[in-house]
Amino acid sequence: MKKLLLTTMASLALATSSTAEEIKLGVIFGFTGPIESLTGPMASGAEMAMAEVSESGLLLDGATVSSVRGDSTCIDSAAATAAAERLITADQVNAIVGADCSGVTGAILQNVARANGVVMISPSATSPGLSTAEDDGLFFRTAPSDAREGQIMTDILIEKDVKSVALTYTNNDYGKGLADSFKAAFEAAGGEVTVNISHEDGKADYSSEVATLASAGGDILVVAGYLDQGGRGIIEGALDRGAWDQFVLPGGMIGDNILTIGEDLNGSFGQVAGTDSPGAASFAEMAEAAGFDGTSPFTPESYDAAALILLAMQSAGSSESGALKDHVFDIANAPGEQIFPGELAKGLQILKDGGEIDYVGASAVELIGNGESAGNYREVVVQDGAFKTVQYR
Repeated sequence: MKKLLLTTMASLALATSSTAEEIKLGVIFGFTGPIESLTGPMASGAEMAMAEVSESGLLLDGATVSSVRGDSTCIDSAAATAAAERLITADQVNAIVGADCSGVTGAILQNVARANGVVMISPSATSPGLSTAEDDGLFFRTAPSDAREGQIMTDILIEKDVKSVALTYTNNDYGKGLADSFKAAFEAAGGEVTVNISHEDGKADYSSEVATLASAGGDILVVAGYLDQGGRGIIEGALDRGAWDQFVLPGGMIGDNILTIGEDLNGSFGQVAGTDSPGAASFAEMAEAAGFDGTSPFTPESYDAAALILLAMQSAGSSESGALKDHVFDIANAPGEQIFPGELAKGLQILKDGGEIDYVGASAVELIGNGESAGNYREVVVQDGAFKTVQYR
């Protein structure tokens, strides 16, 4: 009798295990392109949250979570759209972490995500235009809008008594959105923008753009570009010409790869999404133990994007995007017990028991407006060949 009972229990356990849901999340980042040096840690951050949830065994009665990567290229909307279509139709992902850059994010949202009713949470698409995009309630982001970064950048420059700037931006939704936001804020504060021109990524030579910028002058050059392509080329060209020895570096220019320009970059400064919250510190320790840099730009936000999706599934009692989309705001904001990195199992259990959580995560998540982050920024300066944090704003 005892043997029969044990056999029956084993059979039930096997049946339960075999019917546990397999959830797939798409991770669409520019693994090639102008920010490719940033996307490795970003993907690792998102996948760390997935592994944490899988190991807990608490999501939707034991569901497992896996990552399916797609290359957005950051700048090629056709390629990004094709990658998203593959993830949704062939790989049948339940939701998407991403995309990364604003233009490709908007293209995926309008051409793929809305058509298939799939939730997207981007950790790094910051164009102000995404704040008012038609999204059917499917789009969220854990990085703040460039409308806020433009004001933060202005505040830093005014405090440094900078009176005039030359401005160049990468010719896409991200670059233009940030440039417009900054120009409006800086001029409203009494500053002068001597010139405001776009540049294209992927060129071998930027001497023409640098000549235009240099002829207009300005106390400093603001480079609203990408650290692995055009933005870097502009800075190198300006240094070669001797036009400026100091640069303003917005979020798309912050990353260790830009530091390989060398000592000539010392003294340049800027800002990137970031916080000094307890969650940021604990996430950095978790990431170091896992072998990647948790302080790399938009990496904490990537962990949070994946965590929000999975916690929203638990709150909804379903892995379907149509169900979870209505729960993202609830689990991201108060009221509820605060949940930090490494505590996803705790959050899942509270939700399973019918309680409420306030997901704080690695980037001090608070969603406002049309599903975007209220936002915090880390002000940095390049000293001795490294980014040093000045303060948080």
